[in-house]
Amino acid sequence: MFLSIDFHCHTIISKDSLTTPERLVAAVRRKHLDRVVVTDHNSITGALAAQNLDPERIIVGEEIMTTKGEILAAFVTEEIPHGLPPKETIQRLRQQGAFISVSHPFDSWRNGAWKVEDLLEITPLVDAIEVFNARCTASLDNQRAAEFALQHHLAGTAGSDAHAAFELGKARLELPQFNGPDELREVISQGQVKGGLSPAWVHFASWYARWRKMVV
Repeated sequence: MFLSIDFHCHTIISKDSLTTPERLVAAVRRKHLDRVVVTDHNSITGALAAQNLDPERIIVGEEIMTTKGEILAAFVTEEIPHGLPPKETIQRLRQQGAFISVSHPFDSWRNGAWKVEDLLEITPLVDAIEVFNARCTASLDNQRAAEFALQHHLAGTAGSDAHAAFELGKARLELPQFNGPDELREVISQGQVKGGLSPAWVHFASWYARWRKMVV
């Protein structure tokens, strides 16, 4: 039996989302997703709140901004601060046994994208990279990530990068059943990407969330 997993989504704890943990969990159930990794920017508060509502489906994660690009982690037990060098971020995640991926590594429209030389430095230290992100404006950026993963013998993750509840599951990975980060590392290479790109207008949801939080 395969599980349908969205490895990348956000709650209201992220500055660019208005999705409460309650609404996120309701959408996860409605869309029949088996697992969702909640990866707020530099915080695990929203993920913990969502996990309390549905411990079976919600995995605590974090999207962490390093000095070179963003790291995407799952099974995080201790929040990692932003602004650290990539290798220090990875070391702290390893100490808690987390599963480590890299967010939208070649997305030319986002600050968290990676330069190839910086990504090569951490390639031996991570478990996977995100080979499909539904919010990538250019499909070529996902293609570059998939080609990089293949070239460097890395597994791939996939996610909606949902900032609004309706986006959840737009992109996902189908995997054999697993429990915990160690078993995830064992099966991740069998993952099959499902879904597709979200329409470009979903980014307005993030812009509106930022504006709303500034004026309220």
